[in-house]
Amino acid sequence: MGLTVLTAGNRLSDPEDFRAASRRGRRAGSRSVVTHLLPPEGTQVVGVPAAPVMPRVGFVVSKAVGTAVVRNRVKRQLRHAMRERIGSLPAGSLLVVRAQSVAAASTYPELVADLDRCLQRVVPSGSAAGTALDGLAR
Repeated sequence: MGLTVLTAGNRLSDPEDFRAASRRGRRAGSRSVVTHLLPPEGTQVVGVPAAPVMPRVGFVVSKAVGTAVVRNRVKRQLRHAMRERIGSLPAGSLLVVRAQSVAAASTYPELVADLDRCLQRVVPSGSAAGTALDGLAR
């Protein structure tokens, strides 16, 4: 059952991080999901290169999506899709994926297509991460 699990280092759990990504991050929406990507902030000691930090992802699936069973299914599907795409995010970035109510009736391929569309819009295209996303979408 470990297929849908993001590693602990990739999980976004701090409410302040959710709030920061949602308020200050780049936003892209589609029919079933909305993404907010907050790139890493340039906090580094002068002359000392910053250690690469893994990107972190959090999910918001409200009661508007459906019953607990439906919300958990949608969350599992989004987690599984992000597990395959986590490497395409800039190091140290925060990503919040919010499911829309339509996500409850969406199939897994539809959710993935919407997620890819949103990620292509929020991840900088000039970065290696943006180039990796182009390969996933095709």
